[in-house]
Amino acid sequence: MKKVKLYLSYAGHCIANENHAISGGRKMKIKFHALWGLIQHPEKGWILYDTGYTQRFYDSTRKFPNKIYALSTKVIITPQEEVKAQLLGNGISPNEIKHIIVSHFHADHIGGLSDFPNATFYVSKKALEQALNIPKSIAFSKGILKDLIPKNIEKRAYIIEDKCLKISDDNFDYKYDLFGDKSIYVSHLPGHAAGQIGILLETFRRKYFLIADSCWIKKSYEENVLPNQIVRLFFHSWKSYKKTLNRLHLFHLKYPEVIMVPTHCEQTTVNLVQNKFNIDVL
Repeated sequence: MKKVKLYLSYAGHCIANENHAISGGRKMKIKFHALWGLIQHPEKGWILYDTGYTQRFYDSTRKFPNKIYALSTKVIITPQEEVKAQLLGNGISPNEIKHIIVSHFHADHIGGLSDFPNATFYVSKKALEQALNIPKSIAFSKGILKDLIPKNIEKRAYIIEDKCLKISDDNFDYKYDLFGDKSIYVSHLPGHAAGQIGILLETFRRKYFLIADSCWIKKSYEENVLPNQIVRLFFHSWKSYKKTLNRLHLFHLKYPEVIMVPTHCEQTTVNLVQNKFNIDVL
């Protein structure tokens, strides 16, 4: 694989129940950090993986029906935590960001898309179709706040299945070479959200598999443990979720050297997120 550099950070968090996130979990509240990634590619420059929460979440959930989202999920995000602010604080202008990989269209992953006017959005076909076509009146029930989606999303979207090289893969049937240079591979990880994707990349130190919300707790992919069935209410497909989790479990057993990164697993990300910007650490 062509090597890249990776920096991971948080852009806000919400509060969740551990016993919902994983079967047999403790009856306690835990933080679901909104993880985002900054990738430095030798030719493509800066690439974002998701954009976390922004203050727009509060604006978009002031009125019903979206207010139900805010009432059921406590979200904490300060202006300083937003991806745009973090980049500016480290000398990177939002205008320099030309590529954003969107794992899926849930509010905690796309909050900052509108902050990057020059970026192309790399998305799966199914994820974009749902985001565009789901009625606003019910979108919140699937984790989507349509007000957070840029108005010109169709014009700026780069459909991975249509434009990227498709390669057979023993683990997930097939994968996509995002830039055609073996630097970032995209895999379908359906279930939690329509068209959810994860990315496999290699830094100068090791390989990482960013698996979005395919599971929430490290133990889930390590031991193939499902979340509480109550979460089925807002998953796109429980059947697909179980299949994806099993595939991730087998991948982990086959490639234990690869660091798997569920977006909301603090046990994993606490060792990866940095207090100070340094693209050479991971």
